[in-house]
Amino acid sequence: MKHAFRWVIAASLLFGAGTVMAANDTPVGTWKTIDDESGQAKSIVEITDNNGELQAHIVKLLNRSPEDIARDGAVAMCRKCDGERKDKPVEGMNIMWGVHRNDDVWDGGKILDPKSGKVYKVKLSMLDGGQKLNVRGYIGFSWVGRTQTWERQN
Repeated sequence: MKHAFRWVIAASLLFGAGTVMAANDTPVGTWKTIDDESGQAKSIVEITDNNGELQAHIVKLLNRSPEDIARDGAVAMCRKCDGERKDKPVEGMNIMWGVHRNDDVWDGGKILDPKSGKVYKVKLSMLDGGQKLNVRGYIGFSWVGRTQTWERQN
C-alpha cells in the first residue's frame, strides 16, 4: 500500500509539471517588454488568442522619462500612428494582430511600434522554456529588422 501511494504521488507531480510546461509553450499571457536599444523595461503587454489569431495590447507603460512625458504628455498618445490609432492613448492599444502558429514559431501578422508609428511584420518564438519571448519585427525579409526579448510575467 505504501509503495502504491508513493507511485500515485510521483505520477501526480510529473503530471502537474507537464501541465505547467504545456502552459508555457505559447506566447499567450502577460509579458514585460525590454527595449532592444536601452535594455530597459518599457511596458507590460498582454497577448491573447482569438480563435487561433494572436493579438497583443499594452496594459501599462513603464519607466517613462521626463523627456517622454514632456513630449507625449501624462497620458502617452500615439502621435506618429496612422489611421484609427492616430492620437489615441498607447495604454490599451492593440499593437499586434494577425499572428498565427507555424510549427514552433508564430508569424504572418503585424506589430506596431507606438514610438515611431511604424508597422512591421512580426515573428515570435519561445525561449527558456516559455519564460522569454523572442519578438522579431521586420520589413520584407525577417533577417532585416529588430529583435526584442520579452519576459513572461506571472
